[in-house]
Amino acid sequence: MREILFDTETTGVFPEHPDPKQCDRIVEIGCVEVINLERTGREFHAYVNPERDVPEEVVRVHGLRAEFLRTHRRFTEVAAEFLEFIADAPLVAHNAAFDQGFINAELRRCQLELLPDARFIDTLAIARKRFPGASCSLDALAKRFQLDRYGFDLSSRKGPGGHGALVDSRILAEVYLHLRGGREQRLAFDAGEAASENAAVLRHVEFVRRQPRPAPLAPLLTDEEASAHASFVEGLGPNALWLKSAS
Repeated sequence: MREILFDTETTGVFPEHPDPKQCDRIVEIGCVEVINLERTGREFHAYVNPERDVPEEVVRVHGLRAEFLRTHRRFTEVAAEFLEFIADAPLVAHNAAFDQGFINAELRRCQLELLPDARFIDTLAIARKRFPGASCSLDALAKRFQLDRYGFDLSSRKGPGGHGALVDSRILAEVYLHLRGGREQRLAFDAGEAASENAAVLRHVEFVRRQPRPAPLAPLLTDEEASAHASFVEGLGPNALWLKSAS
């Protein structure tokens, strides 16, 4: 099954505002394609010119200043590429309502069709159900699942500008795999295969008793071979193991 893990970075938390100039906008989009819970290597990434300022408190989160973003395309110029990449796949995000609100606000400005609720899967809701009462931020889940074992630098995310849409999407893909029990499912599947094989091996076998021959078969040993064998055994001496086993 194809799914898209995605994240957005923005200028704030309010995609809608009575004054259009005050609307917060997307500044970065990151998408990671997974098939059957495993990353395929296909990704979509774009920095986006928000056509407005970026508050300093937000810059401290993702490190993207307006001066840098002005050199990149506006959302209207990346929308078609983004929509082509996601196609009709389910969209997985952490606190999905936040990202959905910003994506749809941008699509509305472009007079494009909005993405329906049914397409979104919220990993935050999944995590809260699985770990009630525990912190379920993306960073907390990454630490819980020890993603540093897979090459993710979790310590760098604590500093200024430590968050990025594409990096967060990659982390989310691994978190989603763990939340869905992906690795355990594979182990269970392997165990199921082994159990099936063992069942086939241990299946009851019915033995059929053969009837004895009416007369023994004539020996195939020639007189010459029998004489040579007797001479060989005699040369082994009276304590030869052959004589003991043959007795």
